[in-house]
Amino acid sequence: MPAPTPATAIDSLLLRCTPAAHETATTLAQAALALLRRDFADLRLVRVAQQPQGIAYLYFALGSPQPLSADQTRQAERRLQSAGSAGLAACELSRLQLVMHCIGPANGEATPVHYAVEMDPEADWQDELFAWYDQEHLPGLAAVAGTAQAFRYLNLDHGPLSLACYDLVDAEVMGCPAWLAVRGTPWSARVRPHFTNTRRTMFDAQPLVEAIS
Repeated sequence: MPAPTPATAIDSLLLRCTPAAHETATTLAQAALALLRRDFADLRLVRVAQQPQGIAYLYFALGSPQPLSADQTRQAERRLQSAGSAGLAACELSRLQLVMHCIGPANGEATPVHYAVEMDPEADWQDELFAWYDQEHLPGLAAVAGTAQAFRYLNLDHGPLSLACYDLVDAEVMGCPAWLAVRGTPWSARVRPHFTNTRRTMFDAQPLVEAIS
């Protein structure tokens, strides 16, 4: 019998799922939250993001960082998959470890757009890629007008390893001169070719209601 996986202190959970035609991301979030709260009484749903007619990312926050092993996450994932929902049957549940959270100038405004960038660093490039993200890129994009918040997490389970995400007032923020200037620095040009398994996804962010907050 394999030894249990050591527990790591984590801040959040990410549930990736694809709602069936008769489901919505919000109904799946309600169902998932009820199931997950059997293990995490202080769990809160903090973001529901979905591509039109496609994959949904459901973000849950723990009341405080706490140890959670890969084995515990897999057990919770299996419970979700067997709950009888078509949209949860192939879901993926991951532990997220918060690396950085930046508040932007649009904090407090409605943010109907959620943009996520996921990647695995190329071998031998992790230290520099993470330094670039944390010292220049994430703070720089967070400071652009129209950005409310920016986060970077480590995805400890289903990956890719680095997940950077941005809550935006409009998709046009990503085409403005200030955003493009941050993306176009010399350091960015040096490190970006060393992303692997890259996923860049634009989501519609669903407003949360009191019943699932």
